[in-house]
Amino acid sequence: MQSHKGSQCGPGYRTPLDAMKNGPREKVVYIPCIQFFPQETQRPDYLVTVDVDPASPTFSQVIHRLKMPAVGDELHHSGWNVCSSCHGDPSKTRDKLILPCLGSDRVYAVDTGTDPRAPRLHKVVEGELLRALNVSMPHTSHCLPSGEIMISTIGDKNGNGKGDFVLIDANTFQVKGLWTKSEEKAKFGYDYWYQPHFDVMISTEWGAPRSLKKGVIVDDVFDRNMYGRSLNVFSWKDHRLLQTIDLGPEGIAPLEIRFLHNPREPQGFVGCALNANVYRFFRKDNGKWDTELVIDIPAKKVDGWMLPEMPGLITDILLSLDDRFLYFSNNLHGDVRQYDVSDPRHPRLVGQIFLGGRVLNDSPYKVTEDKELKEQPKPVYLKGKRLYGGPQMLQLSLDGKRLYVTNSLFSPWDKQFYPEIVKSGSYLVVLDVDTDKGGLTLNPDFFVDFGNEPEGPVLAHEIRYPGGDCTSDIWLAER
Repeated sequence: MQSHKGSQCGPGYRTPLDAMKNGPREKVVYIPCIQFFPQETQRPDYLVTVDVDPASPTFSQVIHRLKMPAVGDELHHSGWNVCSSCHGDPSKTRDKLILPCLGSDRVYAVDTGTDPRAPRLHKVVEGELLRALNVSMPHTSHCLPSGEIMISTIGDKNGNGKGDFVLIDANTFQVKGLWTKSEEKAKFGYDYWYQPHFDVMISTEWGAPRSLKKGVIVDDVFDRNMYGRSLNVFSWKDHRLLQTIDLGPEGIAPLEIRFLHNPREPQGFVGCALNANVYRFFRKDNGKWDTELVIDIPAKKVDGWMLPEMPGLITDILLSLDDRFLYFSNNLHGDVRQYDVSDPRHPRLVGQIFLGGRVLNDSPYKVTEDKELKEQPKPVYLKGKRLYGGPQMLQLSLDGKRLYVTNSLFSPWDKQFYPEIVKSGSYLVVLDVDTDKGGLTLNPDFFVDFGNEPEGPVLAHEIRYPGGDCTSDIWLAER
């Protein structure tokens, strides 16, 4: 198996462009698979390894399944014990995948170093250790150059909103405490990104766990005590909340946040789910941070849905390693989009493809007004099977030429928005990317059908490569 130590000593790569130009082509990917009804079936979630090497005899197949030891975890996002923020330290090795659980509050450390094609469980951090710190629903995991793992949390132990961050030792996997030192906490938590060069970390907000876990409750979505709509700016050095940027009703549920990969660029993008908006955030000359709306996807008027208008529901965004292209998924409308963001203030749509969604021409919901499309898209079939659901998690190859897509968001929401995937299960597909002029094309030769799993259909979520990727690695400014 190819080494994933990077192009120089230590884990990861010296710069984002180094990773893009010199990183190996991905050979396998890791994806958490979530059970639809774990309490009824008593089946645990598991981590699959998928062969994505076109030269391999098992190409486009699940080659390994690692079952978790408990039931009802709701595996979700993942991260690494170390990444490119630790580059240059030969004593550190990227060999443990970190798996926080939204349902049980556990955190798993999985050994991917011993055999990258067949990971094994290394350590379990029990949820009671997080709840003892009055936090719950661990979400985003990043490695820190200090040798620690930091995981954002979405709520408190009682299911109310509370944004905080748990520190775990990257060697012993012992819980060390909370990162935030100030009394003031973020009202809600979700994703985060740090950039020490500008002494900043910015986190996003989803909602209160006691509401989220029940599915989408329309009244709660517009309730400021149930759903977030702010960015929270912290001093990286002092671990203190300095500024809260209220995005208003257009910015309800700001989810994934991405700084530009260039660590000397004090700006980036955040996708706001409900109204399908993308904001650019940036540092002003006075040191304060601000935002501006740069992409606004129009809602579509519909009959028969829970609301008179259906938003796109942006659920994942990412940037190519050269910071040229921004990608995001509209989970409800069903499309993946590619924007040229060479001018970050004026993104330009250069690629779009539909992979399902709720506005297809045979949808149970009738579209009565569409400001973008002249006709509704047709269902998509791949290798003889229809793609149900809408695109959700994205991962881009290091060279920017392949975009991997799965279609699970969060099991209570999946079952509500797309009940048909209970039978069909999730999928993993690949979009071929035109990195010259822009453009997205569905690859006809690659398809992983998670409806055909040995014990029944499951939900496939985030995608990771053994050597790091566009969303797990953070680079530090070189001195």
